Amino acid sequence: MAGKDRIVIKLSGKVFSGEGDDIKKYAAMLGELAARVQPVVVAGGGKVARHYIGIARGFGLDEASLDIMGIEVSRLNAKLLIAALGKKAHPAVPADLEQVTEAAASGKVIVTGGLHPGQSTNATAALIAEKVGAKRFVNATDVDGIYDSDPRSNKKARLFKEITTKQCRELLGGENSMAGGYDLMDIVALKVIERSKIPTIVLRSEPAVIKSAILSGKTSGTQIVV
Repeated sequence: MAGKDRIVIKLSGKVFSGEGDDIKKYAAMLGELAARVQPVVVAGGGKVARHYIGIARGFGLDEASLDIMGIEVSRLNAKLLIAALGKKAHPAVPADLEQVTEAAASGKVIVTGGLHPGQSTNATAALIAEKVGAKRFVNATDVDGIYDSDPRSNKKARLFKEITTKQCRELLGGENSMAGGYDLMDIVALKVIERSKIPTIVLRSEPAVIKSAILSGKTSGTQIVV
């Protein structure tokens, strides 16, 4: 197990918004991947986190506290995935980078959520990829990759097959940095990817798409290059 390449996978919080069938499908996919690589998974907070954050913001809660609330939801999502993985997963949710490193030494599938207030789970995943020496960072989202505009509102949006970190910063420079407002990539994640030259791909969060990208390199997503 010690010789397996580590692959960091950021899963959209949308995965955890259903009744559990989706989680089972992702657990099965991760179990298959674990025969070849060591997945280190970061669970997003999704709609549940945004729901709690939205209500609490209306009560006047500060942004740092809202971030912590989102982190707690993402860690609950991580616990759901660990439960679905069973013995294939490290049983505890790491709470910081050192705990991630210690857990990764087990050789099992690692599942965590957010780690620090002020950081998106995308930035957290990039930092984890840097810390554990991951061979690749796979950012699985609710769209097919990075577009020149939002494909959910612009049907003519163009999908990038490849994009540089500099181009990403130009596209995402005005991104909302409030708790619960992160999407795709943010400036912190891009800086980490750039400084450690982490091979990164943004793709649609579907088990077959993720599996194909990791095991065969075939994907319709967007490669981020330094």
